[in-house]
Amino acid sequence: MEIDLAPKAPKGLYAGDGGSYSSWTPDDLPMLLVASIGAAKLTLNSRGFAAPSYSDSSKVAYVLQGSGVCGLTVPEATTEKVIQIKEGDALAIPFGFVTWWFNPNDSDLAILFLGDTSKGHRPGQFTDFHLTGPSGIFTGFTPEFVSRAWDLSESDVSKLVHDQSNVGIVKLKVGQKMPEPSDKDRDGLVVNCLEAPLDVDIKGGGCVVVLNSKNLPTVESVGLGADLVRLHGGAMCSPGFSSDSAYQVTYVVRGSGRVQVVGVDGKRVLETKVSGGQLFIVPRFFVVSKIADPEGMEWFSIITTPNPVFSHLAGRTSVWKAISPEVLEAAFDTTPELEQLFRSKRTSDEIFFPPK
Repeated sequence: MEIDLAPKAPKGLYAGDGGSYSSWTPDDLPMLLVASIGAAKLTLNSRGFAAPSYSDSSKVAYVLQGSGVCGLTVPEATTEKVIQIKEGDALAIPFGFVTWWFNPNDSDLAILFLGDTSKGHRPGQFTDFHLTGPSGIFTGFTPEFVSRAWDLSESDVSKLVHDQSNVGIVKLKVGQKMPEPSDKDRDGLVVNCLEAPLDVDIKGGGCVVVLNSKNLPTVESVGLGADLVRLHGGAMCSPGFSSDSAYQVTYVVRGSGRVQVVGVDGKRVLETKVSGGQLFIVPRFFVVSKIADPEGMEWFSIITTPNPVFSHLAGRTSVWKAISPEVLEAAFDTTPELEQLFRSKRTSDEIFFPPK
């Protein structure tokens, strides 16, 4: 049975004055279920506030636009980390972390969430547990249990738990105080992909920032790796595959381009155009390549292993360069002259190929 690999945009789950929350579902993007991956997007309007919640899945959060404040409470911790976040920031959020998000600015704040749902309640989708609001965890307990847990009267419990109407995202009033972020709280928890040292930088081709356990230690706990790729206009990303059985989950941040994916028996399983706001997933060991349109293309990906390994099939670091000439001649059933011509190409280009 063939699985639809076509890129998709998210569908809105709820929206209000404070912002909106949308997600991709296995019904629209079947590879989410196959790969046990969740994907969602939070948009906060000016003074929008996403109330504290936790998830059944570990995640990587990536700030697509804007700036704001994030609060993270580590399980069993007595204090929270309050972090200033901005466009390009990536955070790895392990299991059990309670988070909240606030946008104090006039322009929107948008955050992408990609994560592993293999241990979740619904593979392919995040299940979020809210601490407050009409669907908050404590609404399910009787007033007696809550009042004894919090050492409050049942009338006070009713005001705190049962008299709330927000659905997780609200617009705070002007003057409502919120915690001030601390720069030191970013250490070890956040990497800005737009400011970090480049792992690959090809003139006229593109550049990559890789997030792994070295520059963002919490990805080890999350069990995911990630990268931000910027492909220049007309440039090509070398055909390649994840050689350690990982899935590649790609969100197009901006720009557009063409994508081809080839799978079992040399069959092309996807040939399409992708553009900003779309998500697609490459199956394990399938080979993918992209060519950017004239305006270029930028994408953020997670890989389902914290320190991914890739094999490329073109360029200076391709596997072809390592295979002996005699083997290539026999495999292609070709002449030494054509094999030598083939080997002599792309001897200096690595991963990205600028337009000719």
